[in-house]
Amino acid sequence: MTSTEPLAALATPQATVLVVDDTPANLTLLAQVLKPEFRVQLAVSGPKALEICRRQPPDLIVLDVMMPEMDGYEVCRQLKANPATRRVPVIFLTALTRPADESAGFQAGGADFIHKPFNPATVVARVRTHLQLKLAEDQLLRHNAHLSGELAAREREVERLRDTTLFVMVGLAEFRDADTGNHIQRTQEYVRTLARWIAAQPDGPAELTDALIDELAKAAPLHDIGKVAIPDGILLKPGKLSADEWRVMKTHAEQGADLLQRAIDRLGDDAGPMLIFGKQIARHHHEKWDGSGYPDGLAGTAIPLAARLMAVADVYDALISVRPYKQAMSHEEALAFIRAGSGSHFDPRVVEALDACLAEVRAIASRWAD
Repeated sequence: MTSTEPLAALATPQATVLVVDDTPANLTLLAQVLKPEFRVQLAVSGPKALEICRRQPPDLIVLDVMMPEMDGYEVCRQLKANPATRRVPVIFLTALTRPADESAGFQAGGADFIHKPFNPATVVARVRTHLQLKLAEDQLLRHNAHLSGELAAREREVERLRDTTLFVMVGLAEFRDADTGNHIQRTQEYVRTLARWIAAQPDGPAELTDALIDELAKAAPLHDIGKVAIPDGILLKPGKLSADEWRVMKTHAEQGADLLQRAIDRLGDDAGPMLIFGKQIARHHHEKWDGSGYPDGLAGTAIPLAARLMAVADVYDALISVRPYKQAMSHEEALAFIRAGSGSHFDPRVVEALDACLAEVRAIASRWAD
């Protein structure tokens, strides 16, 4: 299709013009003027015009103002209030000539105003112009809808890429450390639960929306991704680590953050909040509220909220889980331990969230039991 074809198409009877006037002679005259170029429909009243528009909206309406039962202004207001007819151009054709009358027509949603007695050439020219504008607007809306669809598809593809990257990374970490069982699934759901409770409080962070909590929860499984860089002899050692081995083990926080930063750099603007949260969690989930943690010795709210949530979820799950070197605590014992660390090891607000959500946390632990 060439650039001139859409406008030329308006000169065919395919464009439908509805003429509304309570005077039959005016309807006849307007039909004679418009029929050479357009398909014409006629209505002798406002309610009849609305009925026709409900069945099948025309491409344009030429509307008288002074009619019994319902004047043209009210007809136009009702048309503009209906999503199906809101975008149909309305040209008022009336004997009213005061500026206030024109203002009333435009306020009702009219696109143009032609005075009676009218020049037939003027009516045809105005109708043709507004149909051309309507066509251009329709094309622009279709183009924007197409672009929106492409953008949505691109966003879905990026999300699939991030989720696939997460799956591969977490799968690698699980392969290296099989003793953790369903720890990843449980801590992910703990983090989601704690974050929702905090967001629901009157003083909860406004930015902690449902969508952001979902991204945060997706990031939780990345907390120990840095362990892929720890030698097997240390990572899988069944007994207590030596001081030197412990120093190596602690590097998993920085290793994980560096690994995720490389992914963020590669994805650029497409990285999204999930990988940002993942980096925060990987690096800082061993920080402590009083500043005695590692690797950076951050304290209080200087520790990212995502990492503070993960710290409680991670330690709590470790306490209630069996490991080669220890037995599992009960939920009550684990909660008591976490409470004892409130204000020193853990963010007191997150501990409060755990206490408030203990029933849901227990249910998660049961659902994802090893």
